[in-house]
Amino acid sequence: MQTDEPILRLDPKTYEDLLAYAQMLKVPPEALAEQALAAFFAEMSRQMGEKNPLDDNAQTNLSFDEFWDGVDL
Repeated sequence: MQTDEPILRLDPKTYEDLLAYAQMLKVPPEALAEQALAAFFAEMSRQMGEKNPLDDNAQTNLSFDEFWDGVDL
């Protein structure tokens, strides 16, 4: 059976853990993976100061203070 959906390959131990937690929490493994990734992406966005790492229009990854540090006007 062939599908057009993307396939995500996981380390066998990670997959076993996913199945075990999904069973303990009584949720489908797919739902648990979605929740975990959503939490990860939210935390990374917070840590990055709400900068979008996928934004091709970003001029710099420096903060205002980092950019201007050491500049004498």
